[in-house]
Amino acid sequence: MRWLVLLGLVAFSECIVKIPLRRVKTMRKNPSGKNMMNNFLKEHAYRLSQISFRGLNLTHPLSNYIDMLYMGNITIGTPPQEFQVVFDTGSSDLWVPSSFCTILACATQARFRHLQSSTFRLTNRTFRITYGSGGLKGVVAHDTVRIGNLVSTDQPFGLTLKEYGFAHITFDGVLGLNYPNISYSGAIPIFDKLKNEGAISEPVFAFYLSKDEQEGSVVMFGGVDHRYYKGELNWIPLTKAGDWIIRLDSISIKRKVIACSGDCEAVVDTGATYIGGPRTLVNKIQKLIGARRRGNKYTISCSKINTLPSVTFTINGINYPMPGPAYILKDNAGRCCTTFQENRVRLSTESWFLGNVFLRVYFSVFDRGNDRIGLAPAV
Repeated sequence: MRWLVLLGLVAFSECIVKIPLRRVKTMRKNPSGKNMMNNFLKEHAYRLSQISFRGLNLTHPLSNYIDMLYMGNITIGTPPQEFQVVFDTGSSDLWVPSSFCTILACATQARFRHLQSSTFRLTNRTFRITYGSGGLKGVVAHDTVRIGNLVSTDQPFGLTLKEYGFAHITFDGVLGLNYPNISYSGAIPIFDKLKNEGAISEPVFAFYLSKDEQEGSVVMFGGVDHRYYKGELNWIPLTKAGDWIIRLDSISIKRKVIACSGDCEAVVDTGATYIGGPRTLVNKIQKLIGARRRGNKYTISCSKINTLPSVTFTINGINYPMPGPAYILKDNAGRCCTTFQENRVRLSTESWFLGNVFLRVYFSVFDRGNDRIGLAPAV
């Protein structure tokens, strides 16, 4: 019996691709870089998938960018060239800078050198991505992409030719983990390609975003390592197959509902940094927790963090409380800022974005096979 258990554990461990992650706060030591990064985070706080493609129209190590964005290494080409990318559940396309991009933004990033890859294949399709603080233009190509020991040959991806507003940031590109229908190119996303080719044992991936300053974060493909969460996973059905959106029952403080009293949705998004919501309701939360506006931020006395009330998100009948220390972060100036921010896109229904601040408290599993998301308290 003991040998059967050991064999089971070995088989389980071989099914999951898992690589330790590292969290960093580094940013280019440059005043203009700080300004550009602030603008980038302000616009990206809601969704990296608020983009427009035109013409394109395992556990893996991740790093935490300024306590917000989590990055991991992938390689592209033969021989492999390494890139740090944001693993984004809000989008479906992969892009990195190209050697054709010679402007300052690309000069600070790793650039793909296509002439050095024997497996590179160029297409005549182009793409454009527009962000509030900048944008990208590029071409679509195919090559071998590796995430840990997962290998996707002839994988379509975007190569940027021009970038605006991305100078002095430390990540190179984005790897989308959303459904294929979110891909404006119509190209198969890398997770779907790996799944269809049988490279992963189960059609799931999961995130553990460590609270530790330096290490511990992981994204795992093909299974779930139960050591990263406490209790049981609570499974939440998607509102519809095709996007990582779930129903949100309510948001409350001290058992009093203060938002989402009716029908509303929540996007579970690793490409988002903060918790985003409608302006009036976010302002209501800021007032109830005693935050004061300073410029474009809401701050609170650092000495009060441990006395702040929990903000509880009720999802599928289960309460997910966010204590004060979880929704307050220090900025570069040492001020304690709330991580609730208003949505910058107008939506027809009351919608919230549960970004990395929320996902640092709750381990998350994205189950493509059953169109659902699993949540449990992270260890």
